[in-house]
Amino acid sequence: MPLANPLPKNPKVVADDAPSGPEYLEQLRAIGLRAGLHTVGVAPATTMHRALAQLHDREERGLVNDMKFTFLRPERSTNPSAHVEGAQSVIVGVRSYAIDDEDATHSTSPLARIARYAWVDHYAHLKDSLSVVAARLRNDGHRAVVYADDNAVVDRETAWLAGIGWYGHNANILLPGHGSFFVIGCVVTTAVLPIGEPIADGCGTCNRCVPACPTNAIIEHGVIDANRCLSWLLQKPGIFDVQYRVALADRIYSCDDCQTVCPPTRRGPRVDSAEVLQKDVDVLAWLALDDDALNEQCSRWYVHNRNMAWVRRNLLIVLGNVGDPTQAAVVDTVRRYLSHEQPELRAHAVWTASRLGLGAFLDFTDNNEMVQNELNHLPALREDL
Repeated sequence: MPLANPLPKNPKVVADDAPSGPEYLEQLRAIGLRAGLHTVGVAPATTMHRALAQLHDREERGLVNDMKFTFLRPERSTNPSAHVEGAQSVIVGVRSYAIDDEDATHSTSPLARIARYAWVDHYAHLKDSLSVVAARLRNDGHRAVVYADDNAVVDRETAWLAGIGWYGHNANILLPGHGSFFVIGCVVTTAVLPIGEPIADGCGTCNRCVPACPTNAIIEHGVIDANRCLSWLLQKPGIFDVQYRVALADRIYSCDDCQTVCPPTRRGPRVDSAEVLQKDVDVLAWLALDDDALNEQCSRWYVHNRNMAWVRRNLLIVLGNVGDPTQAAVVDTVRRYLSHEQPELRAHAVWTASRLGLGAFLDFTDNNEMVQNELNHLPALREDL
Protein backbone atom coordinates (compact mmCIF):
# COMPACT_ATOMS: atom_id res chain seq x y z
CA MET A 1 0.00 0.00 0.00
CA PRO A 2 1.21 3.58 -0.55
CA LEU A 3 2.83 5.21 2.43
CA ALA A 4 0.72 8.34 2.41
CA ASN A 5 -2.47 9.73 0.94
CA PRO A 6 -1.38 11.36 -2.34
CA LEU A 7 -4.55 13.38 -2.82
CA PRO A 8 -4.20 17.10 -1.97
CA LYS A 9 -7.15 19.03 -0.67
CA ASN A 10 -7.12 21.01 -3.92
CA PRO A 11 -9.05 18.88 -6.47
CA LYS A 12 -6.61 19.92 -9.18
CA VAL A 13 -4.12 17.21 -10.12
CA VAL A 14 -1.21 19.68 -10.18
CA ALA A 15 -0.99 23.15 -8.70
CA ASP A 16 -0.68 25.92 -11.28
CA ASP A 17 2.75 26.98 -10.03
CA ALA A 18 4.17 23.47 -9.39
CA PRO A 19 7.81 23.30 -10.54
CA SER A 20 9.16 20.88 -13.14
CA GLY A 21 12.10 20.34 -15.47
CA PRO A 22 15.84 19.53 -15.18
CA GLU A 23 16.66 22.02 -12.43
CA TYR A 24 13.82 20.73 -10.28
CA LEU A 25 15.01 17.16 -10.80
CA GLU A 26 18.47 18.09 -9.55
CA GLN A 27 16.90 19.57 -6.42
CA LEU A 28 14.91 16.38 -5.85
CA ARG A 29 17.98 14.22 -6.51
CA ALA A 30 19.98 16.16 -3.95
CA ILE A 31 17.18 15.75 -1.41
CA GLY A 32 17.08 12.01 -2.05
CA LEU A 33 20.84 11.56 -1.75
CA ARG A 34 20.91 13.51 1.52
CA ALA A 35 18.08 11.30 2.77
CA GLY A 36 20.13 8.15 2.21
CA LEU A 37 19.52 7.09 -1.39
CA HIS A 38 22.53 5.92 -3.38
CA THR A 39 21.26 6.82 -6.85
CA VAL A 40 18.21 8.62 -8.23
CA GLY A 41 16.83 8.36 -11.77
CA VAL A 42 13.56 8.97 -13.60
CA ALA A 43 11.44 6.60 -15.67
CA PRO A 44 8.30 7.44 -17.64
CA ALA A 45 4.94 6.86 -15.95
CA THR A 46 3.57 5.13 -19.04
CA THR A 47 2.85 1.41 -19.41
CA MET A 48 5.98 -0.72 -19.24
CA HIS A 49 5.15 -2.82 -22.29
CA ARG A 50 8.31 -4.94 -22.16
CA ALA A 51 7.74 -5.89 -18.54
CA LEU A 52 4.07 -6.61 -19.20
CA ALA A 53 4.96 -8.97 -22.04
CA GLN A 54 7.55 -10.70 -19.85
CA LEU A 55 5.10 -11.24 -16.99
CA HIS A 56 2.63 -12.86 -19.37
CA ASP A 57 5.42 -14.90 -20.97
CA ARG A 58 6.60 -16.31 -17.62
CA GLU A 59 3.02 -17.22 -16.73
CA GLU A 60 2.39 -18.93 -20.05
CA ARG A 61 5.62 -20.93 -19.79
CA GLY A 62 4.79 -22.20 -16.31
CA LEU A 63 7.69 -20.40 -14.63
CA VAL A 64 5.69 -18.54 -11.96
CA ASN A 65 4.83 -21.45 -9.63
CA ASP A 66 1.84 -19.76 -7.96
CA MET A 67 3.88 -16.64 -7.19
CA LYS A 68 1.65 -13.56 -6.98
CA PHE A 69 3.41 -10.26 -6.26
CA THR A 70 3.56 -8.24 -9.51
CA PHE A 71 2.17 -11.25 -11.42
CA LEU A 72 -1.18 -10.90 -9.64
CA ARG A 73 -2.35 -7.85 -11.61
CA PRO A 74 0.25 -7.35 -14.35
CA GLU A 75 -1.70 -4.71 -16.26
CA ARG A 76 -1.67 -2.59 -13.12
CA SER A 77 1.84 -3.36 -11.80
CA THR A 78 3.33 -2.33 -15.16
CA ASN A 79 1.36 0.93 -15.41
CA PRO A 80 2.44 3.55 -12.84
CA SER A 81 -0.18 6.00 -14.08
CA ALA A 82 -2.87 3.58 -12.88
CA HIS A 83 -1.83 4.39 -9.31
CA VAL A 84 -1.64 8.18 -9.45
CA GLU A 85 -3.99 10.34 -11.49
CA GLY A 86 -2.10 12.54 -13.89
CA ALA A 87 1.23 10.78 -13.26
CA GLN A 88 4.04 11.97 -15.53
CA SER A 89 7.22 10.60 -14.00
CA VAL A 90 8.53 7.81 -11.79
CA ILE A 91 11.39 8.88 -9.58
CA VAL A 92 13.43 5.74 -8.87
CA GLY A 93 15.70 5.49 -5.85
CA VAL A 94 17.97 2.69 -4.67
CA ARG A 95 19.65 1.96 -1.35
CA SER A 96 22.76 -0.19 -0.95
CA TYR A 97 22.75 -3.22 1.33
CA ALA A 98 26.38 -4.14 0.62
CA ILE A 99 27.21 -4.11 4.31
CA ASP A 100 30.84 -4.86 5.04
CA ASP A 101 30.52 -7.56 7.68
CA GLU A 102 31.81 -11.07 7.02
CA ASP A 103 32.35 -12.14 10.63
CA ALA A 104 31.08 -15.66 11.15
CA THR A 105 28.71 -16.52 13.99
CA HIS A 106 30.09 -19.20 16.30
CA SER A 107 27.55 -21.52 17.88
CA THR A 108 27.25 -25.13 18.97
CA SER A 109 23.62 -25.07 17.86
CA PRO A 110 22.71 -25.41 14.15
CA LEU A 111 22.34 -22.05 12.43
CA ALA A 112 20.19 -21.02 9.47
CA ARG A 113 21.52 -18.37 7.09
CA ILE A 114 19.68 -15.18 6.05
CA ALA A 115 20.31 -13.50 2.69
CA ARG A 116 22.20 -10.22 2.89
CA TYR A 117 19.32 -7.91 1.92
CA ALA A 118 17.40 -9.01 5.03
CA TRP A 119 20.20 -8.53 7.59
CA VAL A 120 18.52 -5.24 8.52
CA ASP A 121 15.28 -3.66 7.34
CA HIS A 122 16.67 -1.87 4.30
CA TYR A 123 13.22 -1.39 2.81
CA ALA A 124 12.11 0.62 5.83
CA HIS A 125 15.08 2.96 5.35
CA LEU A 126 14.41 3.10 1.61
CA LYS A 127 10.78 4.10 2.20
CA ASP A 128 11.88 6.78 4.66
CA SER A 129 14.27 8.24 2.10
CA LEU A 130 11.71 8.17 -0.72
CA SER A 131 9.13 9.73 1.60
CA VAL A 132 11.36 12.78 2.03
CA VAL A 133 11.39 13.23 -1.75
CA ALA A 134 7.62 12.70 -1.95
CA ALA A 135 7.02 15.25 0.81
CA ARG A 136 8.90 17.90 -1.16
CA LEU A 137 6.88 17.08 -4.28
CA ARG A 138 3.58 17.36 -2.43
CA ASN A 139 4.68 20.56 -0.74
CA ASP A 140 5.39 21.96 -4.21
CA GLY A 141 1.88 21.15 -5.41
CA HIS A 142 2.38 17.73 -7.02
CA ARG A 143 0.82 14.40 -6.31
CA ALA A 144 3.40 11.87 -5.17
CA VAL A 145 3.10 8.32 -3.85
CA VAL A 146 5.90 6.09 -2.56
CA TYR A 147 6.05 2.44 -3.61
CA ALA A 148 8.65 -0.01 -2.31
CA ASP A 149 8.44 -3.73 -1.61
CA ASP A 150 4.67 -3.75 -2.03
CA ASN A 151 4.36 -5.31 -5.53
CA ALA A 152 2.31 -2.41 -6.89
CA VAL A 153 5.01 -1.52 -9.44
CA VAL A 154 7.62 -3.66 -11.22
CA ASP A 155 10.49 -1.84 -9.54
CA ARG A 156 13.37 -3.44 -11.46
CA GLU A 157 11.89 -2.35 -14.76
CA THR A 158 11.54 1.22 -13.53
CA ALA A 159 15.22 1.17 -12.53
CA TRP A 160 16.18 -0.14 -15.98
CA LEU A 161 14.05 2.47 -17.75
CA ALA A 162 15.56 5.20 -15.58
CA GLY A 163 19.06 4.21 -16.68
CA ILE A 164 20.15 3.26 -13.17
CA GLY A 165 21.42 -0.18 -14.16
CA TRP A 166 21.17 -3.14 -16.51
CA TYR A 167 19.58 -6.56 -16.13
CA GLY A 168 22.05 -9.31 -15.27
CA HIS A 169 21.69 -12.98 -16.15
CA ASN A 170 20.24 -13.42 -12.65
CA ALA A 171 17.44 -10.92 -13.39
CA ASN A 172 18.80 -8.44 -10.86
CA ILE A 173 19.58 -4.83 -11.72
CA LEU A 174 23.33 -4.17 -11.71
CA LEU A 175 24.61 -0.64 -11.16
CA PRO A 176 27.85 0.28 -12.95
CA GLY A 177 30.76 -0.04 -10.55
CA HIS A 178 28.56 -1.38 -7.77
CA GLY A 179 26.69 -4.51 -8.76
CA SER A 180 23.30 -5.63 -7.50
CA PHE A 181 23.28 -5.28 -3.70
CA PHE A 182 20.51 -2.65 -3.77
CA VAL A 183 16.86 -2.43 -2.81
CA ILE A 184 14.71 -0.46 -5.27
CA GLY A 185 11.71 1.78 -4.78
CA CYS A 186 10.02 4.71 -6.47
CA VAL A 187 7.85 7.79 -6.21
CA VAL A 188 5.11 8.05 -8.81
CA THR A 189 4.40 11.73 -9.34
CA THR A 190 2.64 14.30 -11.50
CA ALA A 191 5.86 16.31 -11.84
CA VAL A 192 7.20 16.55 -15.39
CA LEU A 193 10.87 15.56 -15.16
CA PRO A 194 13.61 14.58 -17.65
CA ILE A 195 13.42 10.86 -18.36
CA GLY A 196 16.52 8.66 -18.23
CA GLU A 197 17.59 6.16 -20.87
CA PRO A 198 18.44 2.45 -20.40
CA ILE A 199 22.15 1.71 -20.30
CA ALA A 200 23.98 -1.00 -22.19
CA ASP A 201 24.36 -4.53 -20.86
CA GLY A 202 27.47 -4.79 -18.71
CA CYS A 203 27.70 -8.55 -18.23
CA GLY A 204 29.47 -9.23 -21.53
CA THR A 205 30.54 -12.88 -21.71
CA CYS A 206 30.37 -13.37 -17.93
CA ASN A 207 27.77 -15.86 -16.72
CA ARG A 208 29.17 -16.88 -13.34
CA CYS A 209 25.78 -16.51 -11.70
CA VAL A 210 24.28 -19.26 -13.86
CA PRO A 211 26.27 -22.25 -12.54
CA ALA A 212 26.33 -20.69 -9.06
CA CYS A 213 22.59 -21.16 -8.64
CA PRO A 214 22.21 -24.26 -6.43
CA THR A 215 19.07 -25.43 -8.28
CA ASN A 216 19.86 -24.28 -11.84
CA ALA A 217 16.97 -21.83 -11.71
CA ILE A 218 18.53 -19.34 -14.16
CA ILE A 219 17.33 -20.85 -17.42
CA GLU A 220 17.96 -17.93 -19.80
CA HIS A 221 19.43 -14.45 -19.59
CA GLY A 222 17.27 -12.67 -17.03
CA VAL A 223 14.80 -15.55 -16.76
CA ILE A 224 14.29 -17.35 -13.43
CA ASP A 225 12.27 -20.53 -13.06
CA ALA A 226 10.30 -20.04 -9.83
CA ASN A 227 9.70 -23.79 -9.69
CA ARG A 228 13.37 -24.12 -8.76
CA CYS A 229 14.33 -20.78 -7.20
CA LEU A 230 15.05 -21.27 -3.49
CA SER A 231 14.06 -17.71 -2.65
CA TRP A 232 10.51 -18.42 -3.78
CA LEU A 233 10.36 -22.01 -2.55
CA LEU A 234 11.15 -20.73 0.94
CA GLN A 235 8.15 -18.40 0.75
CA LYS A 236 5.68 -20.63 -1.07
CA PRO A 237 3.15 -22.31 1.26
CA GLY A 238 2.63 -26.05 1.28
CA ILE A 239 5.00 -28.98 0.98
CA PHE A 240 8.55 -27.95 0.05
CA ASP A 241 9.56 -29.73 -3.16
CA VAL A 242 11.60 -32.72 -1.99
CA GLN A 243 14.05 -32.55 -4.89
CA TYR A 244 15.34 -29.16 -3.67
CA ARG A 245 15.51 -29.76 0.08
CA VAL A 246 19.14 -30.83 0.15
CA ALA A 247 20.08 -27.90 -2.09
CA LEU A 248 18.47 -25.56 0.42
CA ALA A 249 21.36 -26.38 2.77
CA ASP A 250 21.31 -23.86 5.65
CA ARG A 251 19.27 -21.09 4.03
CA ILE A 252 16.22 -19.87 5.95
CA TYR A 253 15.31 -16.63 4.18
CA SER A 254 16.02 -16.04 0.49
CA CYS A 255 19.14 -16.98 -1.46
CA ASP A 256 21.75 -14.63 -2.90
CA ASP A 257 24.31 -17.07 -4.34
CA CYS A 258 23.76 -15.67 -7.84
CA GLN A 259 24.78 -12.24 -6.52
CA THR A 260 27.71 -13.15 -4.30
CA VAL A 261 29.62 -14.65 -7.25
CA CYS A 262 28.92 -11.69 -9.57
CA PRO A 263 32.20 -9.82 -10.29
CA PRO A 264 30.73 -6.27 -10.27
CA THR A 265 28.87 -7.05 -7.05
CA ARG A 266 31.93 -8.63 -5.42
CA ARG A 267 34.14 -5.67 -6.38
CA GLY A 268 31.59 -3.02 -5.48
CA PRO A 269 32.15 -0.70 -2.51
CA ARG A 270 30.78 -1.69 0.87
CA VAL A 271 28.72 0.39 3.27
CA ASP A 272 28.78 0.60 7.05
CA SER A 273 25.84 -0.04 9.33
CA ALA A 274 25.50 0.77 13.00
CA GLU A 275 22.50 -1.53 13.31
CA VAL A 276 22.55 -5.02 14.76
CA LEU A 277 22.82 -7.44 11.86
CA GLN A 278 20.61 -10.52 11.80
CA LYS A 279 22.68 -12.78 9.56
CA ASP A 280 21.50 -16.12 10.90
CA VAL A 281 19.13 -17.69 13.39
CA ASP A 282 19.39 -20.46 15.96
CA VAL A 283 17.37 -23.30 14.43
CA LEU A 284 16.58 -25.16 17.65
CA ALA A 285 15.73 -21.98 19.56
CA TRP A 286 13.32 -20.82 16.86
CA LEU A 287 11.67 -24.23 16.59
CA ALA A 288 11.01 -24.07 20.32
CA LEU A 289 9.15 -20.73 20.14
CA ASP A 290 5.38 -20.41 20.11
CA ASP A 291 3.76 -18.78 17.10
CA ASP A 292 3.52 -15.29 18.60
CA ALA A 293 7.17 -15.23 19.58
CA LEU A 294 8.29 -16.69 16.26
CA ASN A 295 6.20 -14.16 14.36
CA GLU A 296 7.85 -11.36 16.30
CA GLN A 297 11.33 -12.72 15.53
CA CYS A 298 10.69 -12.74 11.77
CA SER A 299 8.33 -9.76 11.59
CA ARG A 300 10.32 -8.17 8.72
CA TRP A 301 10.06 -11.25 6.53
CA TYR A 302 7.43 -12.08 3.98
CA VAL A 303 5.56 -15.11 5.35
CA HIS A 304 2.44 -16.27 3.54
CA ASN A 305 -0.59 -15.17 5.59
CA ARG A 306 1.84 -14.77 8.52
CA ASN A 307 1.45 -18.53 9.04
CA MET A 308 4.42 -19.66 11.12
CA ALA A 309 4.05 -23.22 9.85
CA TRP A 310 6.03 -22.24 6.75
CA VAL A 311 8.89 -20.82 8.81
CA ARG A 312 8.92 -23.99 10.93
CA ARG A 313 8.84 -26.12 7.77
CA ASN A 314 11.92 -24.35 6.45
CA LEU A 315 13.70 -24.66 9.80
CA LEU A 316 13.04 -28.40 9.83
CA ILE A 317 14.62 -28.77 6.39
CA VAL A 318 17.67 -26.79 7.52
CA LEU A 319 17.87 -28.94 10.63
CA GLY A 320 17.92 -32.04 8.44
CA ASN A 321 20.76 -30.55 6.40
CA VAL A 322 23.01 -29.18 9.14
CA GLY A 323 21.86 -30.73 12.42
CA ASP A 324 24.00 -33.11 14.46
CA PRO A 325 22.02 -36.28 15.25
CA THR A 326 24.27 -36.97 18.23
CA GLN A 327 23.01 -33.86 19.99
CA ALA A 328 20.16 -34.57 22.38
CA ALA A 329 18.48 -31.23 21.60
CA VAL A 330 18.37 -32.08 17.90
CA VAL A 331 16.88 -35.51 18.57
CA ASP A 332 14.30 -34.09 20.99
CA THR A 333 13.25 -31.44 18.47
CA VAL A 334 12.79 -33.97 15.68
CA ARG A 335 10.80 -36.28 17.97
CA ARG A 336 8.57 -33.40 19.04
CA TYR A 337 7.76 -32.37 15.47
CA LEU A 338 7.04 -35.94 14.39
CA SER A 339 3.98 -35.70 16.63
CA HIS A 340 3.14 -32.06 15.84
CA GLU A 341 -0.54 -31.22 15.45
CA GLN A 342 0.02 -29.80 11.96
CA PRO A 343 0.43 -32.53 9.32
CA GLU A 344 2.63 -30.35 7.09
CA LEU A 345 5.17 -30.17 9.88
CA ARG A 346 4.94 -33.87 10.69
CA ALA A 347 5.59 -34.59 7.03
CA HIS A 348 8.75 -32.49 6.92
CA ALA A 349 9.89 -33.90 10.26
CA VAL A 350 9.79 -37.36 8.63
CA TRP A 351 12.22 -36.11 6.00
CA THR A 352 14.41 -34.48 8.64
CA ALA A 353 14.57 -37.67 10.72
CA SER A 354 15.49 -39.74 7.69
CA ARG A 355 18.10 -37.21 6.56
CA LEU A 356 19.71 -37.32 10.01
CA GLY A 357 19.67 -41.08 10.15
CA LEU A 358 17.07 -41.21 12.91
CA GLY A 359 15.14 -43.98 11.20
CA ALA A 360 14.17 -45.61 14.50
CA PHE A 361 11.70 -42.76 15.02
CA LEU A 362 9.90 -43.52 11.76
CA ASP A 363 8.38 -46.86 12.66
CA PHE A 364 4.85 -45.51 12.95
CA THR A 365 1.73 -44.98 10.88
CA ASP A 366 -0.02 -41.72 10.15
CA ASN A 367 -3.27 -41.54 8.23
CA ASN A 368 -2.62 -38.06 6.92
CA GLU A 369 -1.89 -38.14 3.19
CA MET A 370 1.03 -35.71 3.34
CA VAL A 371 2.77 -37.63 6.11
CA GLN A 372 2.03 -40.98 4.50
CA ASN A 373 3.50 -39.76 1.25
CA GLU A 374 6.77 -38.87 3.01
CA LEU A 375 6.86 -42.26 4.75
CA ASN A 376 6.19 -44.08 1.50
CA HIS A 377 9.14 -42.36 -0.16
CA LEU A 378 11.66 -43.11 2.58
CA PRO A 379 13.51 -45.87 0.67
CA ALA A 380 13.99 -43.60 -2.36
CA LEU A 381 14.94 -40.72 -0.08
CA ARG A 382 17.65 -42.72 1.69
CA GLU A 383 19.00 -43.81 -1.67
CA ASP A 384 19.16 -40.21 -2.90
CA LEU A 385 20.90 -39.05 0.27
